[in-house]
Amino acid sequence: METGRPREHSWREILDAIFYITRSGCSWRMMPHDLPPWKTVYHYFRLWRKDDFWELWNRALREKLRQKSAKHSQPSAGILDSQSVKTLEGGEKRGFDAGKKVSGRKRHIIVDTLGLLLVVVVTSASLQDRDGAKLVLQELYRRFQDSWRLQLIWADGGYRGDLIEWVKRGLGWTLQIVEKLGDQVGFQVLPKRWLVERTFAWINRQRRLSKDYERLTDTSEAFVYIAMISLMLRRLALV
Repeated sequence: METGRPREHSWREILDAIFYITRSGCSWRMMPHDLPPWKTVYHYFRLWRKDDFWELWNRALREKLRQKSAKHSQPSAGILDSQSVKTLEGGEKRGFDAGKKVSGRKRHIIVDTLGLLLVVVVTSASLQDRDGAKLVLQELYRRFQDSWRLQLIWADGGYRGDLIEWVKRGLGWTLQIVEKLGDQVGFQVLPKRWLVERTFAWINRQRRLSKDYERLTDTSEAFVYIAMISLMLRRLALV
């Protein structure tokens, strides 16, 4: 039986090349010559992005890592936040965040209590946090409504207001606002809220994500998932 031409590059080589791009921040055409050709690597990156492979792999590794950490594979609580990042290229969904004074895009993420990514949605930086929260919460509900035990989501004061009732009425979850301490001066670590800030720090260690270099927001989201996949693979290798 014919099976076609033998594969020239292994899946491991392809994935290592994609992880290299994410970690180093170099362009596709500047990949080292000891890695597979950049067109081959980009082909699989794009194919897996369109097939939601990165999100599915992120989910599988997160569940496995949670079980290794003696937790239920599905979390009962999450933390919501956003991060505005500069863009250096043209492309879709670019705007100005007047609060952060950033021209670019905004990453809306929800993580579990280990700081592991549940879902990410990238929008224009001009979109208000409460409006972006609805998008990322709806995406979370769409992806996990059939096998979900989520009950509680923590968020900062920027998400107060009608959003709390919208989440309760539309999704059946409780959105709890973690307020600043009454005597707080300057920066202080807030309960639960620091978990999502740590996740942003993990993401920013990947040079491809230090800014948003992508023309498509789907590509931006894919690289966030890849950054977390790389982190979880290293952790699972050490467990």
